[in-house]
Amino acid sequence: MDVIVLGGGPAGRALAGACAESGLETTLVDPRPDRPWNTTYAAWADELPKGTLIAARAPISRAIGVEHHVLDREYVVLDNGGLRELHPDVRVETGKSVRMVLGPRGSTVRLADGRTLAATLVVDATGAPPSRGRVEQTAAGVVVPKEAATAVLGDGEALVMDWRQPPHTGVEWPTFLYAVPLDGERVLLEETSLARRPGLPAAELRARLESRLAHHGITPSAVEEQVRFPVDLNRSTRLTFGAAAALVHPATGYSVATTLELAPLVAAAIADALPRGPRAARAAAKQVIWSPAAKVVHTMRRHGLRALLAMPPEQVPEFFDLFFALPEELRRSYLSDREDVAGATRAMAELFRSAPWRLRRTLVLAPQDR
Repeated sequence: MDVIVLGGGPAGRALAGACAESGLETTLVDPRPDRPWNTTYAAWADELPKGTLIAARAPISRAIGVEHHVLDREYVVLDNGGLRELHPDVRVETGKSVRMVLGPRGSTVRLADGRTLAATLVVDATGAPPSRGRVEQTAAGVVVPKEAATAVLGDGEALVMDWRQPPHTGVEWPTFLYAVPLDGERVLLEETSLARRPGLPAAELRARLESRLAHHGITPSAVEEQVRFPVDLNRSTRLTFGAAAALVHPATGYSVATTLELAPLVAAAIADALPRGPRAARAAAKQVIWSPAAKVVHTMRRHGLRALLAMPPEQVPEFFDLFFALPEELRRSYLSDREDVAGATRAMAELFRSAPWRLRRTLVLAPQDR
């Protein structure tokens, strides 16, 4: 066996498929390979590799801080069935890894049921580590018929952020409404806490969502989607991929488009270096995942996260007004291009230049990582 990929989520499946496509004998290990995926994955259309299957498109995307902003980027919801598809040559093993041993000529993986698998290279794509004590993004959402959501979402639209606060605000912490079409008939309405340590409790998010939707005359059913994951992830010293590799954008929480884009590049690097041994293959893969430029941009985004956490609640909508007023190419650089050091620098400099002094103080004095 050439490669074992641990974890059968979007990142693990994308990498396993890309490795098989590159001619590598590949095994995917997943505790529940047939489990349903209830998470909604979305991205800007221009971030995705060609051929990515799309469930819904929103040619018009909007954001609201204090003011309304129409963004010149198409927003899409990914087809979970397409994300789940595996290359036919990928072997699937049902199991959970409990121990991994790296050796000079290969690695072994011990599964919970006692079996042992061996391969030249093992990649951990099992997702983010436990988030206790970390900065978390949390959300609670409901799915409603398209016609029921017309008060907040127009036809062909995605509302990526609406920071206007609902009538109920039990905890003094800003949240926003996220609204996207799931298909031609249904819409996801989600109350989201972008980043908080610890994450905002689910009960508070549900109460805010119900209050917000009632204000718009929308009667939701039971909560159908809940989200909780850390965003202040550190890069691993092991060979990891996806959220396990800290590929989650620290300031937005997005990661799937990045993993889909990187998967074939990482697989190609592994295939090229594997004849020289596992150490060379690990080094080549890590270089693709975390190039020097990507490390610099990640550090800059982490500062953006710290600044967001330090803002008084009333400054948050104002901050996003300033961000969405930036030229499109600067917003794109900060949101999407993980190796554009110059673009991220220009975006942050322009945001600082346009900010009032009270917000500048927050941006400058944001505490360091804990």
